Amino acid sequence: MKIVGLTYDLKSDYQFKEGDPADANAEFDHPSTIDVIASAIESNGFKVERIGNAGNLLEKLSSLKVDIVFNISEGLTGRNRESQVPILLEMAGIPFVGSDALTLGLTLDKVMAKKIFIAEKIPTPKFFEVSSVSELANINHHKFPLIVKPRFEGSSKGLSESSRVETREELAKQVEYIVTAYKQPALVEEFISGQEFTVALAGNDPVEVLPAVQIKIDGKLKLNDKFYTFARITSDRLEYICPAKISQDLKKKIDELALRTYKSVDCCDFGRVDFRVDSEGKPYVLEINPLPSLSTEDVFKLVAEHTGITYEQMIGKILNSAIKRHNLN
Repeated sequence: MKIVGLTYDLKSDYQFKEGDPADANAEFDHPSTIDVIASAIESNGFKVERIGNAGNLLEKLSSLKVDIVFNISEGLTGRNRESQVPILLEMAGIPFVGSDALTLGLTLDKVMAKKIFIAEKIPTPKFFEVSSVSELANINHHKFPLIVKPRFEGSSKGLSESSRVETREELAKQVEYIVTAYKQPALVEEFISGQEFTVALAGNDPVEVLPAVQIKIDGKLKLNDKFYTFARITSDRLEYICPAKISQDLKKKIDELALRTYKSVDCCDFGRVDFRVDSEGKPYVLEINPLPSLSTEDVFKLVAEHTGITYEQMIGKILNSAIKRHNLN
């Protein structure tokens, strides 16, 4: 029986510091999520060894007896935090599930990811980045509304109702907040009014593009100025609709773009691409997440059920993709 190591970060691993925003540990998992994933791996005929975060991995690395590691660790600090576990495993020659350190580092940094999208001619909202409010004086080629985000965060961290701005005053205030609270530059994007979708993908050769999921907020599919925020994730105002209620033409466009985006950053085994679609039906890639949540509250369970398989089988599909990629069959 193959032994699968499991690397992860628990919400309780994060020690809040003075001045931290309320969502500082948003990317980390509840113990119940780790229990569910471990149980799903075991149901596929594997034994699980829980390793935990990058610090734990570092301590156990020389004596680790696993065949492969299923990595869902977000790392603790810095823009390369998602790369910490993969680089340790790579150095130790231990195979792992999911994308490597380069892909994880590139995609957590939304500006670097967007540069790749632009090079690959993948449509993404126009943007600029600033490290301070004073830099806004040199920016004149944008049109409102805009949306202001931290440059390298996930899980909708830093996104609130105030993130969408319509005046220079609102822009300056939000940039000041992001730079101060998250201690990183602000990414400022053209706001795409319309609908929002997320597309999960699994596998490598071939990659399976799973059914698109549409985001419904406050009972509306045509979101217009509404968007996914940190507060909405844990509220009953947000719903996932699968399959998305869209035309075959739009479905085809989104599926093709999701696949191109996944391949553009060398994603492995699983990932998720987030989109906004404007009023004229043009999709824009907001970001790709090669380390998406596998919580049963998130989209992978939903799309598994829609494709006629269980959550446990979806986890098995991801794990077996990595086993095949590493020639461990």
